[in-house]
Amino acid sequence: MFKRVALFLATNIAILVVLSVVLRLLGVDNYLDENNVGINYEALLIFSAVIGFGGSFISLAMSKWIAKRSTGARVIEQPSNATESWLLSTVQRQAQQAGIETPEVAIYDSPDMNAFATGARRNAALVAVSTGLLRSMQKDEVEAVLAHEVSHVANGDMVTLALVQGVLNTFVVFLSRIVGHFVDRVILRNEQGFGVGYFVASIVAQIVLGILASIIVMWVSRQREFRADAGAARLNGREPMIRALARLEQSVPGELPEAMQSFGITPGAKKGLSRLFMSHPPIPERIDALRRMA
Repeated sequence: MFKRVALFLATNIAILVVLSVVLRLLGVDNYLDENNVGINYEALLIFSAVIGFGGSFISLAMSKWIAKRSTGARVIEQPSNATESWLLSTVQRQAQQAGIETPEVAIYDSPDMNAFATGARRNAALVAVSTGLLRSMQKDEVEAVLAHEVSHVANGDMVTLALVQGVLNTFVVFLSRIVGHFVDRVILRNEQGFGVGYFVASIVAQIVLGILASIIVMWVSRQREFRADAGAARLNGREPMIRALARLEQSVPGELPEAMQSFGITPGAKKGLSRLFMSHPPIPERIDALRRMA
């Protein structure tokens, strides 16, 4: 746990440093006009886009590195046993069917039944499975899970989610600064620079808008899960995928590091309004969607 927290903090600090340097080089680290009174909207939009897309795409570029270190995943370079050989050959076959280059295949030690795919490009991805999943599922069910993850890669879901997150982050940063400026100038009548009202209002607006943006991102994430399930059914058959999901439903939800949760196959259990923040649809809904497939 300490290793994961330290890695998370170090990654985010590195991203902030890189973005600060980029903003300074672009000359948009201060987006007030020449009189230090009004907003330079062009500079603010560039500032917002750098923050919004920068963090999202740096995280995407580092996703394989983060995934390997946060889960302890070991990439299979040379198979050392029959299981590893079978995993490699299965992913190779499915990747060929999906029209992509074979992702790196890894195993990570965890009692939970889970798997994930990540990577910045369709032809340079990573697919990893837990030891718990390999021990607990039948071969055709593991193949279905692998096909689900390969479908994520083939569909370009990681890039899609990063783009959606980048666009929404940009609007959150942009609109929250405008709200802060309005409160500071119009309501509190500060005449120059940034007053306390600007910072307080900007933070509150960013939190509220960020929550709304998260709802949209999670909705997109849930739709891509349905699509990956359908892709797995086409690659490996519908019934093995249904059985794999049913087995996952009977197990304790697997835990991945927070940054990787939306890329795993196992959902978290949530009810009520918290369902809006689920990265995965409930398993019964996923099974129903597969049974309705033509």
